[in-house]
This record gives sequence, structure tokens and C-alpha cells, in this order.
Amino acid sequence: MSSNVPSDTAAKSPRTRNIPAEIARSWLLVPATRPEIFDESAASRADAVVLDIEDAVDPKKKDDARADVVDWLRNGGQAWVRINDVHSKFWADDVAGLRNVPGLLGVMLAKTEDAEQVKETYHRLDGKTRVLALVESALGIEEANNIARAEGAFRLAFGSGDFRRDTGMAADREAMAYPRAKLVVASRVGNLPGPIDGPTVGTNHPILREQSAITVSMGMTGKLCLAIDQTNIINEVISPTPTDVAWATDFMDDFKARGGVIRDGSDLPRLGRAEKIMKLAVAYGVQPAL
Repeated sequence: MSSNVPSDTAAKSPRTRNIPAEIARSWLLVPATRPEIFDESAASRADAVVLDIEDAVDPKKKDDARADVVDWLRNGGQAWVRINDVHSKFWADDVAGLRNVPGLLGVMLAKTEDAEQVKETYHRLDGKTRVLALVESALGIEEANNIARAEGAFRLAFGSGDFRRDTGMAADREAMAYPRAKLVVASRVGNLPGPIDGPTVGTNHPILREQSAITVSMGMTGKLCLAIDQTNIINEVISPTPTDVAWATDFMDDFKARGGVIRDGSDLPRLGRAEKIMKLAVAYGVQPAL
């Protein structure tokens, strides 16, 4: 996490995000114990900022961290908040403290393991606040279909570090293929946007780029990140490439020129892909390759 103290200008004028949370690529986790970087994080290129009052906060500091988050949100800040899991002694205070707080974009529910946890969190907040279910255990993965269909569920995310600790599985691509695929399939079952992959730990940008490409190949459409300087790489890799946009543009031009007539069985899948690429290209500001 960057340790630079934000300028007065950044503090007074946090960036307004124009990427909908449904297609947000980079989800920046910010320790709630560091309110001095909330404005800097909000002004970053992250598509979504998540103030973390769960794993990033010592139990003795939970109340103070929550109060700092609420104070920042009430004074013009906008962010998601990662709250403690339902079985912790902090969850009830988290949802009570965040209920109806202006600037709260949604909550990320830690260690989600069943649909009822999502539903209860949703209703305790206000029945309107979005709940992003962070799945971090073997049980959570196996319950992912039900979690995705829970009332209040907005999107799924993969807590890869805790999942590996729970299962003893390695971090390599092959070992993580099953839980990633499970979350992708569950998201479709629940008619949710694509799931958010776990973070890449460390400062090696080539590794981050490689792991972000795996995120895309598995069908995930976002990625958690731990530092501001990771956001640009994640945004770039998860966006359609200029070559993709050029192909989609050419296909759509040709399709319209022939009156929108379907010629064979390959046209409908290609049409769907082209429409998706064009929609994302507009949202992310990606121009076609020349």
C-alpha cells in the first residue's frame, strides 16, 4: 500500500468513479487503520475502493477503525467496506454502524459460507445495500451456487489466501482452477456479474500481469488488489484489448451491412461476444487498434 500522504487537493476532491460496480475490474483493499490514505485511495485508478475493517484490523482496534470509516463516509467519501464475518463478535456492530451511512456503496462480507449469511446481512443493513460475498473456505466454495442466489447477493469474490489456508492447496494455476471455476459457474447460476479473483501478493508487476491474465482466462471479471500501483495493470489486463475491439467493430459493421441476417451457427456466439466487447470498450474507454 502506498504510504504517500494525499495532498489537500486530493483530500478535498476524491475522484468520482464512472465504472459501474457490476463490471469493476480493480478492487483496492485499504486498511481501515490508515484513514490518512483514504482520500489518496479514492483518487486512484481503482474501479472500486474497499475500506477493510476485517483482516486488516487488530481486534482491539475494530471500534476505532469502524468509527474512522463511518466518519469518512459521512463527510463525502464513497467506498465499499469489508466487514467481519457473521460468526465474529464484530459483525453485528459492523452492520449496525454502517446502516444508512451516506457514501456506503456496499459491503464485502468476509468468510461467507451460506446464503442465509448474505440475506441476514442485507436485511440488517437496510434491505437495499449491496452485499458482495467473499468466499474463503472449502464450505463456501461448495455452497457458492446457493450464495449466488441469496437475496441481496450482488457479486462473488474469491478469498484465495484464506481458502488455501483452509484446504492446504497450493497457489498455482492448476490448484486454484477448481475454486475459480466454481465461482464463475455459480455467478452464472445466480445471474450475477462475473466474480472477483483474489489478490496477488508482492510487488512483482510481471507476476501480477500473468496472474491477472489467468483471472481473465478463467472467466472472472475483477481482481482484488493490495496496492494502488497494481490497479493500472489489473485494469489493462481485464479490459478488452484494442485488437479485440477492432475485431468486434469490424464484425458489427459487417453484420449491420448485411441487414443483421444470421448466416450460420457461428454467427450468434460471435454476435454475443462482439456486443459484450463493444459494451466494455465503451465503459472502459478502450479504442480499437488501427
